[in-house]
Amino acid sequence: MEDEKLHTINEPDLEYGHYSYADYLRWKIDDMMELIRGKAYKWAAAAPGMSHQKVSVRLTHLLHEHLKSKPCQVFHAPFDVRLPVKSKKNKEIDTVLQPDLCVICDESKLDEAGCMGAPDLVVEILSPGNNRKELKLKYEVYEESGVKEYWIIQPTEQTLLIYTLINGKYQPSHLYTSGDEVESKCIDGFRLNLSEIFEG
Repeated sequence: MEDEKLHTINEPDLEYGHYSYADYLRWKIDDMMELIRGKAYKWAAAAPGMSHQKVSVRLTHLLHEHLKSKPCQVFHAPFDVRLPVKSKKNKEIDTVLQPDLCVICDESKLDEAGCMGAPDLVVEILSPGNNRKELKLKYEVYEESGVKEYWIIQPTEQTLLIYTLINGKYQPSHLYTSGDEVESKCIDGFRLNLSEIFEG
């Protein structure tokens, strides 16, 4: 009973707290939160900007259409991706992310709570103020957990950087810009002209 009182909180300690997925499930807050190695991160207070949302909607649609006849599925935030290290028990999972988009081809990783384990493809669309989290902290846990491809999109600059997992380490692409053609190495047959998501 005492343990439950300790973990049912209205506001996690963003500076000094260390939490698990079990704690995360007990939080009584409206903000969208993520856990990276036990540290809690709050999503930006403001909603994503228009350019962010346009890219997200367009890319989700293109992936959904491409995957209709394939065993993979695309999901967009808010959608919990739990990345267990030693155990799948809630109290032992300390990384829970909500990527902007993710594609999961192994149906056994899906449950009503979201995804348990590494998606095949993760897409993060940068917004002002979240670049350090996406570029460093998430990069590290996506690499360690085995996410095959990690796309980082900068919507206002209209650029895409693709990290591909090779022998357990990410190898970066060159920086793609609007009008360039890209092809996923983990989603069979998925090709994209970036003008399709950046136009307008």
